[in-house]
Amino acid sequence: MRKLEVSELNRIDAEEYRKSMKLPVIVVLDNVRSLYNIGSVFRTSDAFRIEKIMLCGITATPASSLVEIHKTALGAEQTVEWEYYEKTSDAVKKLKSIGFIPVAVEQVENSNKLDEYRIPFSKYALIFGNEVKGVQQEVVDMCDMSLEIPQYGTKHSLNVSVSVGVVLWEFIRQLKGCI
Repeated sequence: MRKLEVSELNRIDAEEYRKSMKLPVIVVLDNVRSLYNIGSVFRTSDAFRIEKIMLCGITATPASSLVEIHKTALGAEQTVEWEYYEKTSDAVKKLKSIGFIPVAVEQVENSNKLDEYRIPFSKYALIFGNEVKGVQQEVVDMCDMSLEIPQYGTKHSLNVSVSVGVVLWEFIRQLKGCI
C-alpha cells in the first residue's frame, strides 16, 4: 500500500468549488469562542462541500482573525461562503424564511439520535453552540428539531469542531446523491 501524493487526489480547485453543487446544509456557529475551532469548521465544511457557514455572536470571522483561523482552515475560509450575524436568532429567522429547517445539534429533551435518524432530503441549518454553554435556549426554541450525537464514555460532550465533522459526515452519507 502506497500513500497517495496530493496531486493524485484529483481535488477540485477553488474556482471549481465555488461553482460546484453543494450539500443543502448551512452550518451555524452560535457564539463559538475558539479561533482554531472556527478554522476547523471551515476546513470540514469545505471537505463536505456545504453551502455556507453563518458565524454568530462572539464567533470570529476570517476577516477579523485571519491568522488563527487560517492556521486550521488551510485556505478553506477562502472557498466556503460565510456570513456574520450579531444575533444567532436573526440568522435562524432568515434561514427559516428561505426554507431551511433549523436543527439544534444539542442534548435536549426528545432529541433525535444521529445514528437512528433518517434524514429526509431537504435544506438544513445545523446549529452548533458555544464550547461550554452549547446552543442558546432561545435558539433551541426556534428550531424545528434537534439531533444528538450518541456518546458512551464518561464525558458529556464533544469538541464543537469534532461535532461538526461527525454530523456533516452523517448528512453527506445519507444525502450524497444530491450533490
